[in-house]
Amino acid sequence: MYELTQAVGHSYYIESPAKIGLVRTGEDEVVLIDSGSDKDAGRKVCQILDANKWKLKAIYNTHSNADHIGGNRYLQRQTGCRVFAPGIECGFTRYPVLEPSFLFGGFPPEDLRHKFLMAEESDAEELSEDVLPEGWEIIPLPGHFFSMAGFRTPDDVVYLADCLSSRETLDKYGVTFIYDVASYMETLERVRAMSARLFIPSHAAATEDIVPLAEYNMRKVEEVADRICSACREPLSSDEVIERVFRDYGLQMTMQQYVLVGSTVRSYLSWLRNTGRIGISAEGNMIRWYAI
Repeated sequence: MYELTQAVGHSYYIESPAKIGLVRTGEDEVVLIDSGSDKDAGRKVCQILDANKWKLKAIYNTHSNADHIGGNRYLQRQTGCRVFAPGIECGFTRYPVLEPSFLFGGFPPEDLRHKFLMAEESDAEELSEDVLPEGWEIIPLPGHFFSMAGFRTPDDVVYLADCLSSRETLDKYGVTFIYDVASYMETLERVRAMSARLFIPSHAAATEDIVPLAEYNMRKVEEVADRICSACREPLSSDEVIERVFRDYGLQMTMQQYVLVGSTVRSYLSWLRNTGRIGISAEGNMIRWYAI
């Protein structure tokens, strides 16, 4: 864990629970793509930097989930590097209490205010093309989170953030976190059509051929949607649908899983409602969802 792997040319990644991209932009200058889950990840990154006599210039966050921005504050304090994040992700990175608040739908209880859902604050700036190293490309990857983005480096290496889960994760859990299902499926369609010398997803193995994994992720989305529609053959409340999903996929209910899976299920319900597969009714002061 936290081993440095050279991908292609000046493009590297650090193997960790959420892969950290590292790209050399000068003789002794590097930038990171994400920073890991916490200050311990930041320390391990600093060890790699020191061992190679590299100076950290900037961190480009793909999105604001805590496991991708958790090392920002430590690295920023240690190196003085700048931090950039795309769109609304910049606000979440500056004010990380927004993540558990968004997931819970109100002020989050202490159970949700921990490093896995709420990173330390960092001084993030808005990501734009003009702050990137020469020859880089921003790749919009919305769906998993609000304004998530990936990057293509001059080595033709594409860092894909969280738009794909590994087969192992999908087979084990069935349901992975998605904020906007429609945008997520559009992103997977675009990724499936991409070509690159190497693709590096944050939570799956680096690969030269991304098509099989993109298609597998798409099939899993449709599977979850079909199960929700099947459950809603009788009108169910949101929490009743969530309970069915936990039961169908053998998931263990905890407060963290409730907000992560619950938010995802609500996003599926919105998508299915917007595409005409599910209707809503208000009976007995309860919103219920039913398959059409």
